[in-house]
Amino acid sequence: MMMKLDLIDVGRATMLLLRDESGQDTIEYALVAALVGLAAVISVKGVSNKIGNTFNAIGNGLTNAI
Repeated sequence: MMMKLDLIDVGRATMLLLRDESGQDTIEYALVAALVGLAAVISVKGVSNKIGNTFNAIGNGLTNAI
């Protein structure tokens, strides 16, 4: 009798776990944060190329002025 009661409790706990959606918000926030981080990395790479090109142009201009 005790074994049957334990199996019912495990089955009920499993069903409650499957219906629980409280972690869904956390996963969504993590995905949004990952996308924002990816966008930041991509934009920084683009900006760094532009800054590098600007410094090279300034350096070339100074070299040619001498």
